[in-house]
Parts: sequence; C-alpha cells; structure tokens
Amino acid sequence: MVKTEVKKKDGPAEVVLGETTVFDGFLRFRETLRIRGKFKGTIEATGALIVDEGAVVEADRISVTSLTVYGTVVGAVYAIDKVDMLSGAEVRGDITAARLRIADGVLFEGQCSMTGADKEVEIFSRPTGEIKAELQRIHGPRRE
Repeated sequence: MVKTEVKKKDGPAEVVLGETTVFDGFLRFRETLRIRGKFKGTIEATGALIVDEGAVVEADRISVTSLTVYGTVVGAVYAIDKVDMLSGAEVRGDITAARLRIADGVLFEGQCSMTGADKEVEIFSRPTGEIKAELQRIHGPRRE
C-alpha cells in the first residue's frame, strides 16, 4: 500500500492511498483522504474524501463531510456538507447531501435527497470561475 501525507499550505495534511493501492475493509478518518487506487468496503469519516481520476471506490456506505469525485464511486453516499461530481466522474448509487454539484460529462445513476441546507445560501449565484478556483485551492490541481 502506498500512503503519503501531503501538507497543504492552508490546512491539515492530506493522506493519499496511491494508484497501486488495493484496499478492502473499513476506513475511518478525520481529515482529508485522497484515493488514487481501488477501495472496497465501508467508509465512515468526519473528513473529506477525494476520489481521483482512475480510482474506483465500491462501498456499501460512504459517510463523509464532503465528497469530490473525479473517478468512479459505486454505493450509497451520505455527505454532511456537499458532493461534487466533476467531469469524467461515474457515480452509481443514492446520494444524501446538503449541496450537490454535477458537472457536464458526469455519469450519475441514482437518486438524490437534499438535507437541511441553509435557506439563505444561494448555491447557483456564484460564477463558474470562482467555483473552479475554490476547488483547485481546496483539492489541488486535477491530475490529467
């Protein structure tokens, strides 16, 4: 298993499960986890999960603060805050989240349930460039 920690300039370290990693079991974490390989099992976390391009996550349940998908996710997702599905992502399973963002070019099969989002927040009022800049700042540049 390849595990590295990447120190972010503005925040806590990010743990990375590398491209050659194949993990089967139960994951629990508090900060940010980036999966670049393959995972099968259950994820329960108070942190953010990033599924990189080429990564495959098959889970009976994913419970996280936020989920960003560039790769493939199969299974039920519960995100306290948000789920971002970016171009090229494949998501198969039901999603429950306060906020949901689906980019062009995403394959999504499932149902969405929106949780109690703050009524004063207008998620569609932000310019696309601002959203892209925030995603790059938080999640780093997209790997090609």
